[in-house]
Formats: sequence, structure tokens, C-alpha cells
Amino acid sequence: MVHFVGAGPGAPDLITLRGARLLSEADQVIIAGSLVNPALLESCRGNCRILDSSVMTLEEVIGAIRRAEEEGKTTVRLHTGDPSLYGAIREQMACLDRLGIAYDVTPGVSSFLGASAALRTEYTIPGKSQTLILTRMAGRTPVPESESIPALAAHGSAMAVFLSAGMLPRLQEELLQGAFTEETPAAIVCRATWPDEKILRCPLGALAQTAEKEGIRKTALILVGDFLNDTSDENLRSRLYDPAFTTEYRKGTGNSA
Repeated sequence: MVHFVGAGPGAPDLITLRGARLLSEADQVIIAGSLVNPALLESCRGNCRILDSSVMTLEEVIGAIRRAEEEGKTTVRLHTGDPSLYGAIREQMACLDRLGIAYDVTPGVSSFLGASAALRTEYTIPGKSQTLILTRMAGRTPVPESESIPALAAHGSAMAVFLSAGMLPRLQEELLQGAFTEETPAAIVCRATWPDEKILRCPLGALAQTAEKEGIRKTALILVGDFLNDTSDENLRSRLYDPAFTTEYRKGTGNSA
């Protein structure tokens, strides 16, 4: 059996209870290289085989899984964050389907959630932000033309940009081709929830300069949008807890708070 497990954003206690249990029971763990906090492996059994997929091809990963299956052993494929986001798991699943090897998926806390926690903010603020776009820059790996940064930025929705910290001058330029301005608030969250977490806030027009000054070139998530703005208490009120608002569970007073 193969278990795809989300390791979470970095802190070892942010893996799910199920993920931690599967990790402690595994005969073989294949990790996504330096992206996964090695502290997570401390829960593995002493005789557990640990492999680093950063130096492996897809064929080598599947080969290691197949050998474990032939030996009657269990494999945990440990991915950073949540496996469904930039985890390249569908190609692995397709191979396992062809080989008739059973697998399941245990979700994890994605880095975009770790980043909002680190920033102590909310992506969905009433009247200000109700949509979050998760995406990445086109680099050595292309993206569909309809999902280019300028095309997505045209919506003006909040954005979390993965895998793009090494291309910030171009990312800044392309974001500004959409609905954002140089004053739109942005944040660079490097290694969210890790001990060396770093948070940098700046206007979008200073994004690349800020990252360069701080030496940020990888392992960072870029957040852009008005949800990062300081907002008055009045603008933060939701209808859900407004005493004037009637819900299925309580009757409103009819007078705004």
C-alpha cells in the first residue's frame, strides 16, 4: 500500500494526526527533498528506509515503490504542504494504476494557509476580498496561456503565487499588467511555520527590490491583494455575527451594530 501524505507547511506539529500515524508505521518513506522538514522523520521507525526524491526520476520513485510492494512493505510518499498543490502526484498515481498498486491520499496544510496564519490575516474579508487565486509563474515549466499572471491579475482578486521567488522582477512586472497598482499591498512569506520563517510586507511596486535586499530567492510564497491592507473594525464586520442579521439559528434585531 502507498500513502501520499501532506507534510504540512514546515512545522512538524502541523502534519495531520493521520499523516503522523502513517509516517510512524511506514516501512519506506520517500520525501520531497529539502522542501520537507527533516524533523518529521524523527517519528519514523529505526529500520524505515528513507529516500530523497529530489535526486530521483519518476521511474526511480515508482521502482522503489514497486520493490517495497513486492516485499510486502508500506510506502509513505511524503509531499510538502498538501499533495494536490504542485505535488506532481497525478503522474505517480497513473503509474500505480497501471501496476495495480493500491494507494490513498492524506491531505495536508498548504503553505498558503501557513502564510496567512503567519501574517495573522484572512483571505476572505467581507466587501473587500472573496476570491483567492493559487497559481505560479511560467518558467521552465509552462502554464496555460489563459492562466498567465497578467490574465489572472486582471481580476484584481487576492493571489498566492507559488514557485516564483526566483523570478520576482518579472512577476512584479506581470502582476502590474493586471488590475493591481504599485501601491497594492504585497507580502513575501519565506518558509512559513519553520523556525527561520521570514515575513516581508511591501507595496507591489517594491516587491522585487524587497526580496533582493533580504536575499530571498526560493522557498517563499508571494501574496498580493487588498486583503493585506489595514482595515478598520467597521469594515471587518461580517453579517454572520451582526446582531441585526437574521440567520437560520437566530433572529436579528434589525438594527445594525
